[in-house]
Amino acid sequence: MGTFAMTGGASGIGAAIKQTLLDDGHQLIVVDITGADIDADLSGPEGRQSAITAVRAAAPEGLDGFIACAGVGSHVPNLPLIANVNYFGAVELVEGLRDLLALKNGAVVMISSNSAPMATSAEYVDALLANDEAALSTALESMEGQTVYSGSKQAVTRWMRRNTAAYAADGIRMNAVGPGYTETPMTAAVAEDPNYGDAIRQFVASIPMGRAGSPADMAKAVRFLLSDDANFICGAMLFVDGGHDAMLRPDQF
Repeated sequence: MGTFAMTGGASGIGAAIKQTLLDDGHQLIVVDITGADIDADLSGPEGRQSAITAVRAAAPEGLDGFIACAGVGSHVPNLPLIANVNYFGAVELVEGLRDLLALKNGAVVMISSNSAPMATSAEYVDALLANDEAALSTALESMEGQTVYSGSKQAVTRWMRRNTAAYAADGIRMNAVGPGYTETPMTAAVAEDPNYGDAIRQFVASIPMGRAGSPADMAKAVRFLLSDDANFICGAMLFVDGGHDAMLRPDQF
């Protein structure tokens, strides 16, 4: 059995991933804002560093895998919070745990979204990837929640792709899962928001497989990408969305 760390295991997709790995007999270190093995606020650099330090103390012999799952939804009015948690809260923890993952030829799974390819601000995504705080602040001034959310997931996925070869040289496989609409407390909050509710209902109705995703659907995909069965899959974005991405972008892959 392996030793894994993850962020965002309190509810929804994260809780399903956590339970799946525990049921498989793995040792799991969970980072979340409260009530986890390690309590840390991933919205700021101090919280991210405290999480890294605590994971390193808990797993000095290395990690078999890391799942970056903590996230903030598009309905949150604090737009910088979405960017900070969804992008920096994922990327900085992977970077900070890289040597522990290398010790065990570990696997990384970033929880992205099938909204990652959707239209967003190129300036915003470039600012995230460049860690340019001034440009990020300027870009956010003219954005709204959904494009901030989708842009954060696009940036996470592009960061993963850009760094795949360097991490593979250290024996670390990195991949991403792109969930489609999934029934979780976070998406329920978005669906109940008067600004987004009608659009969400129409979006769910258009899923080719005729239903929303479940947290268990996503957890099974993550389990696969962490496993030896996926040991030659590296740098991939696996859409787990009932065919939605294929329907929306049939000629892109």
